Amino acid sequence: MTDTPARLLTLLSLLQTPREWPGSELADRLGVSSRTIRRDIDRLRDLGYPVEATLGAEGGYRLVAGAAMPPLVLDDEEAVAIAVGLRAGAGHAIEGVEEASVRALAKLEQVLPSRLRHRVSSLQSATVALTRGDGASIDPRTLTTIASATAGQERLRFAYRAADGVGTRRLVEPNRLVSTGRRWYLVAFDLDRDDWRTFRVDRVSEPFPTGARFAPRELPMDAVAFVERGLRHGPGATYEVELRFATAPEAVPGWVGVAEAEPGGGCRVRFACGDAPEWLAARLALTGLPFTVVSPASLAATARALGTRLTASAAAS
Repeated sequence: MTDTPARLLTLLSLLQTPREWPGSELADRLGVSSRTIRRDIDRLRDLGYPVEATLGAEGGYRLVAGAAMPPLVLDDEEAVAIAVGLRAGAGHAIEGVEEASVRALAKLEQVLPSRLRHRVSSLQSATVALTRGDGASIDPRTLTTIASATAGQERLRFAYRAADGVGTRRLVEPNRLVSTGRRWYLVAFDLDRDDWRTFRVDRVSEPFPTGARFAPRELPMDAVAFVERGLRHGPGATYEVELRFATAPEAVPGWVGVAEAEPGGGCRVRFACGDAPEWLAARLALTGLPFTVVSPASLAATARALGTRLTASAAAS
């Protein structure tokens, strides 16, 4: 293999396998001399890859953890596996899968060859995920398109369906994607309305980057706080919930909210909710944790009614 860049990429791909490679085996694999392998190892080190060498008859080379994250070289199967995993997580806004994973997916799909992109789409379309939540799944291509436009400071057009079902076309300057653990939201400056807006990404369709760049505007507050304010005061929605759990704060699931310990034991959680009280009561029951609804009264009544129905059902069996 006389093409040095291609040889270095092949060498790097081999070294990223979690094992130690004798220099003679690497030389045989690449069809070069051991001296060339040593020079190539030095080149990789100069590029920031931490390649460790061990001496002796059983010695060789292996890639170790370094101070910084160097670029990875993935083979076809690895790239497909990572893209499918990221798509599955991002598409359902699973708790813990935040904006960084969407940025990673956007970068990966940008460089995937068309043949691999087709394989990823085929695998995903043939897979059905068992998820909890309200079923507000998202086409990962919508997420990656929005993420790319946000990172590239590029104006974005899309179709949007409001909570009342009315459809509109929007032209925005995207600022941030925010995950609440169950849903994704886009914070953007709406050019037609000359104001900041929050959009539920599962209601976005046909996103199209226009190619027009923009200078970022200053959001009046933190993006997360902006989304929270929209959930409290925006159309459709929200009511304030206060719960008391008879357990330690760390035992409360993250989707519920940030739990604060109480002096007498247990903890308290306050959050804004846009779900129907019946659905929220059922989700809380599924946590398996003892809780008390402090407010609102409508949620407390719904929880009591749900408990009565479940008790009756158990007695009937």
